[in-house]
Amino acid sequence: MAGLDSLRAYGANVDEGLNRCVNNEEFYLKMIRKAVEDPGFENLQQAIAGKDLATAFEIAHALKGVLTNLALTPLAEPVSEIVELLRSKTDTDYSGYLEKIATKKDELVQLLQ
Repeated sequence: MAGLDSLRAYGANVDEGLNRCVNNEEFYLKMIRKAVEDPGFENLQQAIAGKDLATAFEIAHALKGVLTNLALTPLAEPVSEIVELLRSKTDTDYSGYLEKIATKKDELVQLLQ
């Protein structure tokens, strides 16, 4: 299971995330586990595959909020990038962004096991 040091090595701003979780390490780790299980990751892929950019934006924006509040910077950054593209309804190939998100999410999932 992930410890604070492994999350720091991952690139998370643990002190910031803990602060937002009233410095409760158990609660912080619980919220991280919930975040990586969020169906929004899969829903984002489906919305983009279906070219529903408005829905994809809403999903990505919600994910960005959760990840940013938990200070999971390595995962929040690619989600933030896709949010800005979706905000402007940019018609582009999103596969590279989705792959980067999946990679960073998988890295985090591995830490949590």
